[in-house]
Amino acid sequence: MEGKEITMETGVDMALARAELHTIDDLLAQAWGHVSAKLNTIYGDAIFRSWLKPIQYTGSNGAKIFLSVPTRFMREWINSHYISQITQLWQSEQAAEGYVLEIVVPTPSANTAAECRTEYKAEIAPQITNDVPSASNVIVPSSWQPGETADSDLQMGASLDPRYTFENFVVGKPNELAHAAARRVAESAQVVPGCNPLFLYGGVGLGKTHLMHAIAWHIRRNNPTRRVLYLSAEKFMYQFIKALRCKEALAFKEHFRSVDVLMIDDVQFISGKDSTQEEFFHTFNALVDQNKQLIISGDRSPSDLEGIEERVRSRLGWGLVADIHATTYELRLGILQCKIDLMRDIQIPQKVVEFLAHKITSNVRELEGALNRVVAHATLVGRPITLETTQEVLHDLLRANDRRISIDDIQKQVANHYNIKVSDMHSARRSRSVARPRQVAMFLSKRLTAKSLPEIGRKFGGKDHTTVMHAVKRVEELMAADQEMANDVELLERILQN
Repeated sequence: MEGKEITMETGVDMALARAELHTIDDLLAQAWGHVSAKLNTIYGDAIFRSWLKPIQYTGSNGAKIFLSVPTRFMREWINSHYISQITQLWQSEQAAEGYVLEIVVPTPSANTAAECRTEYKAEIAPQITNDVPSASNVIVPSSWQPGETADSDLQMGASLDPRYTFENFVVGKPNELAHAAARRVAESAQVVPGCNPLFLYGGVGLGKTHLMHAIAWHIRRNNPTRRVLYLSAEKFMYQFIKALRCKEALAFKEHFRSVDVLMIDDVQFISGKDSTQEEFFHTFNALVDQNKQLIISGDRSPSDLEGIEERVRSRLGWGLVADIHATTYELRLGILQCKIDLMRDIQIPQKVVEFLAHKITSNVRELEGALNRVVAHATLVGRPITLETTQEVLHDLLRANDRRISIDDIQKQVANHYNIKVSDMHSARRSRSVARPRQVAMFLSKRLTAKSLPEIGRKFGGKDHTTVMHAVKRVEELMAADQEMANDVELLERILQN
């Protein structure tokens, strides 16, 4: 009997415990409901429907609260972009005190068709809102289907940098053709005859991506009904492979062939990828047949792209091919001045600006980085910007630039290109087959190194500095008059810089 009473008491205790747990569970679920409503207010309906509404409260275990989402991709995205805000709101709830959130995926399989479709839609068709794009507003509406627009917003494959507009692009002789072509395509409501595709090419950090973003921004602001898709060739390949794996190839094709403007950055990354090139080839043809605009960028001209099928190369060269040459001293000076004009309360002596433009010659990205380092050092340490402090702050970068290209390297590369001996660079021979390559090497030494004219002359067999000046002027004249000469020098410069 005693044992029976104990059993009954135990049963009552367990029932009470279950009721208490049920009450706590209800309170926690209610607390999550409050948090969810606040998230909707903070992020808006579009982002909330896409990423936050699917989060469900599933229970607790000790001090842990479990929130479930349908896929691993969604869990990783939430943990990367929204978890801090979610945690902050959760901690403000009275019932949540002492509990820690954990986001879980209830299904063990990571390769279900449903997850593949969710990942595919989330990565292949992000929608950019009318605000400046950032990690938190690159979204995809849950109801989106390939070939549809979402609330009249443009469908983008990658977010756009708000700094990269035409207004912030400094135009000079090396990039004037590319800039003019990009402007023409961006401002036209239709495909520009002779500019489809527009192919922009040049070395690293010379402004290709800036112009690509500028085109997309201009179209968005001035012709918002045109659907623009911008992404890198690498991402095109990744999404194509994912579409095949998830059996979404038809949706992939429909999406990419339903846009008005397709922009592919760094097309050289599909080199050697036969299946991706095949899909790109058919996408290219479909868009051209529909009179849609294509804008492509690469690190070299279509004819020089290695590992790209001939039929693809020929189509890339169909329209206008615009080269972005290496920056000149004047262009670098203009870029620095433009960037300094955007800085407030920062005084930078002109001799420092000229020093940077003279020393940092590799690319614009490195040039801007050097300026940022100098300004940051002055701001944090509280010392005025001088030539001495600039040299001190940038000592490693300056050393690397001086080490990057030497006159010996230039002589060897030019001699190899023109099939002459390196010793001919130092000789007194005046035959054209030797004199012209020697002049090219002098020109490149002046352009790519910080050496003075007398120093350059000494490296070419003790030539006088006036000989170097004459060589530089002569090569400039030849490049202006002879396109083949200009291409030769540009190719040599790109090889040396890379």
